[in-house]
Amino acid sequence: MRNALITGAAARLGRAIARELHRDHRVIIHYRHSATAAQRLAQELNQLRPDSAAALQSDLDCAAGCEQLAQQARDLWGGVDVLVNNASSFYPTPIGSASEKDWDQLLDSNLKAPFFLSQALAPSLVERSGCIVNMIDIHAERPMPRHTIYCTAKAGLAMLTKSLALELAPRVRVNGVAPGAILWPEQQTGDAGSEENKARTLSRIPLARTGSEADITRTVRFLVDEPSYISGQIIAVDGGRSLTT
Repeated sequence: MRNALITGAAARLGRAIARELHRDHRVIIHYRHSATAAQRLAQELNQLRPDSAAALQSDLDCAAGCEQLAQQARDLWGGVDVLVNNASSFYPTPIGSASEKDWDQLLDSNLKAPFFLSQALAPSLVERSGCIVNMIDIHAERPMPRHTIYCTAKAGLAMLTKSLALELAPRVRVNGVAPGAILWPEQQTGDAGSEENKARTLSRIPLARTGSEADITRTVRFLVDEPSYISGQIIAVDGGRSLTT
């Protein structure tokens, strides 16, 4: 049985990905602050199959933290076969009010951590012919107003996906998933969470609806399990949103 590490896996899409991969993987549930939720998820999964899930904490704000998490993950069951870089900070940073702290937090979680965690786990992934899936965003290519730093970080993650796919070949496949409107953000400011704004967002989606967690988890599973000849690709799961203005 293969071992999968999913960062930011205590809630939302990360939790759904962990549950999906747990069907035939042992899963390592990384969390930053959500200890109770992470432990609850691990307990739930271990009740389904003993010794099949574990929760590990790391801030992932420095290379040393990434290396420590990688070492702990490898030690659990002898190695890591799958890395899903899902952990992400997301909030607006309007020009004129953005701070260096905002820059560091958004770049650290969305770009720095995926790089140093991938680097730390590369020997295990190479040895086990594993794979990396990076959770990107359709706004890596299409900027979102008032989110310049976040979009910049996700654009960097898109290039990191392609660069790692080249550098870690031929033993490790690296791909990305770029969600569109799947879950509305938990924290929204101004009119971002208004019904008018949601309706405006839906009007730009050709399929005229939001996606579901399952749309993302099935895509992640596809990239993990199926395509032995797909690497360096980013799949937009967005209902066609990236086709519109």
